Amino acid sequence: MSIRIGIDLGGTKTEAIALDQAGQELARERVATARGSYEGTIATIKDLVEGLEARLGARATVGIGIPGTVSPRTGLIKNANSTWLIGKPLDGDLAAALGRPVHLANDADCFALSEATDGAGAGFATVFGVILGTGVGGGIVAHGRLLAGPNSIAGEWGHNPLPWPEDAERPGPACYCGRAGCIETFLSGPGLARDHGGGLTAEQVAAASSPSAEAALARYEQRLARALASVINIIDPHVIVLGGGLSKLERLYRNVPALWNNFIFSDHVDTALRPPLHGDSSGVRGAAWLWPNQ
Repeated sequence: MSIRIGIDLGGTKTEAIALDQAGQELARERVATARGSYEGTIATIKDLVEGLEARLGARATVGIGIPGTVSPRTGLIKNANSTWLIGKPLDGDLAAALGRPVHLANDADCFALSEATDGAGAGFATVFGVILGTGVGGGIVAHGRLLAGPNSIAGEWGHNPLPWPEDAERPGPACYCGRAGCIETFLSGPGLARDHGGGLTAEQVAAASSPSAEAALARYEQRLARALASVINIIDPHVIVLGGGLSKLERLYRNVPALWNNFIFSDHVDTALRPPLHGDSSGVRGAAWLWPNQ
């Protein structure tokens, strides 16, 4: 039996999935992430892969989604929220531990690849996959292939400035990247919570029925429309698929396309905006799809 294993290395959990060549799930396992320990991270992934292979009686290809990326210049991890990975040769160390080559990609890229392969973006020539969660990330898939770029930052729209800012939005909240007014500071879950104020989480704001919550959500939709309009003006994707916790807001799929027409340089906009088909499983499924069918 030919199988592929995907690993989603998160900040608090590490999830593994085994798929057959048609994308059917064969097995899944989730364990706590070895936070702060690079050696523990290697051991966790090794145990997950070997455990799934033992259960299924087959050797697998292995793809891993990480909260960062591999620097093309150094071969080391950069831009990782899981800071214990930064500066480490993770792909090489995992290949040595597992006795085979591995493919690594940013977790947002894995989300985009999953939804483009057999999710909400299947059948579309170009897909922009968006993460709206604790942070804001993205990935681009064109004709079934994930775009990486020479700097391995393709799709990192969250660290562009919010386009067409209003006076009240300048200079914008400080971002961990060292700048202010990044899209992430407005469109992440913490960004929505900060904009609303009152001590509520983004999930609580979304569920509230107060005038202040409605006003914060309306501002969020308008900002999301502007931010996505700038992406459409550059890469003109056939479909945009939203992921992350805020993708569960059904009103986004109705309201944002009605707003982005004001900012897109076209007489008509055919880009589709869709929720994810695989939901929270897209990241781990996309990691498995990092190895194309042989």
